[in-house]
Amino acid sequence: MQTKKLGNSDLHITPIGIGAWAMGGGGWQFGWGPQDDDASVRAIHAALDAGLNWIDTAAVYGLGHGEEVVGRALEGLSRKPYVFTKCARVWGEDRQIGKSLKRESVRRECEESLRRLKVDVIDLYQMHWPEPDEEVEEGWETLVRLKEEGKVRWIGVSNFSTAHLERITGIETPTSLQPPYNILRREIESDQLRFCRANNVGVLVYSPMQSGLLSGRMSKERLAAMPDDDHRQRTPYFQEPQFSRNLALVELMRAIGARHGRTPGEVAISWTLRLPEITGAIVGIRSVEQVEGVIGAAEFRLAEGEIAELEGFLAANPV
Repeated sequence: MQTKKLGNSDLHITPIGIGAWAMGGGGWQFGWGPQDDDASVRAIHAALDAGLNWIDTAAVYGLGHGEEVVGRALEGLSRKPYVFTKCARVWGEDRQIGKSLKRESVRRECEESLRRLKVDVIDLYQMHWPEPDEEVEEGWETLVRLKEEGKVRWIGVSNFSTAHLERITGIETPTSLQPPYNILRREIESDQLRFCRANNVGVLVYSPMQSGLLSGRMSKERLAAMPDDDHRQRTPYFQEPQFSRNLALVELMRAIGARHGRTPGEVAISWTLRLPEITGAIVGIRSVEQVEGVIGAAEFRLAEGEIAELEGFLAANPV
């Protein structure tokens, strides 16, 4: 499978990577409801067997559980993928999520992630959010020290504005930015992508299918049946009038994909990969079936006319 160099690193990654957010399960603020850990492990193995070479997770996913699932899946593998994870979110026994970029907190998070993932070094360690704002420089300086000490190989950020990127670049240029990006969420097109291109910062987009909405498997019935601790039902993309419009967009994606034997999800992912600034897309999977429904996006690319079809639909159906 073709690979692409990630920013200023020596990592060459496949166009899509394994996203482990949903593998964290339910019972926390941004959970996805109950998950089958065995199915998640099988999904990771299937994705690796199909040629993907990186996995992205975070300490906060499932309040540590997501990293534990990844660690279990990687245990015993003779050839391991690159492992990316994140810091800046902490929690206590009450399971309430807090924000910290203090030096001691970041170091503690790194050690705990190494333990849960069962690895000696983290390939890409990322600041999950630039919060608290007044601690951004302290947190980034700590990541730089962790890199110098060999606990992490490369360092990046997630959910950073251009202003935040400019602040930390004076200390050390990040290897990567991880923003949300899909055909429904295009904020980074304004100036973040321009900054990344100018500074050789790789871009790893998350939610290319908008949390499963663009996968082709979502419906009004499935939305109504979601458990209370599935955060998606509380986001605007899953609420009317957006929800019906978005399902209609998926049907156009289904029609475009059918011309090539591809799923709507593969069309959605391919749309994000159309720009040269995008190094890779993080694709959430929880089952072997889901892997089979997205793996084609690693090599499938939309034609200019098909991109224009999608843009035309959005122009004719604004929210």
